[in-house]
Amino acid sequence: MKALINIDYTFDFVATEGKLTTAEAGQKLHDDILALTRHFVDSGDFVVFAIDWHEPYDQYHPENRLFPEHNVVGTVGRELYGDLAEYVTENRHDPKVYWLNKRHYSAFSGTDLDIRLRERGITEIHLVGVCTDICVLHTAIDAYNLCYDIVIHEKGVASFDPVGHEWAMKHFKNVLGAKIV
Repeated sequence: MKALINIDYTFDFVATEGKLTTAEAGQKLHDDILALTRHFVDSGDFVVFAIDWHEPYDQYHPENRLFPEHNVVGTVGRELYGDLAEYVTENRHDPKVYWLNKRHYSAFSGTDLDIRLRERGITEIHLVGVCTDICVLHTAIDAYNLCYDIVIHEKGVASFDPVGHEWAMKHFKNVLGAKIV
């Protein structure tokens, strides 16, 4: 069994005016991510939207020392980017589509993701979203440590740091044994 995990494909990370945007690099992923999401749902596979969840002015969150405030609860910044938002709204009651609020880079850190995947017998995870070298990477590392097979969709990941993106792509393949498609 397999699952698609969409990481942080939100307004703040993708839109030109987003708070921590990948801009054009992230925007180019839109059609591939939407098509892949539809394919997974139509095939009966599990789709997870692992989305950054930050409280305004949280002085204790370490990301606030590194990055501008982003993906704040109750703001447009946290909404899925583009047509993906409408698609997920239309399928919000589908048990194969799961919204996961995450507070850390990894979708596994402090969440019930591992339990949700294991109760469905999922052994292979497909990763898309942003940022390749931050949240996608940390999710992949945790998935590796939890013994999941990892598939990275090359046309489904991007970063605001091209050097970091390239480094992460090599790391996925050479260190985590991920399949790049």
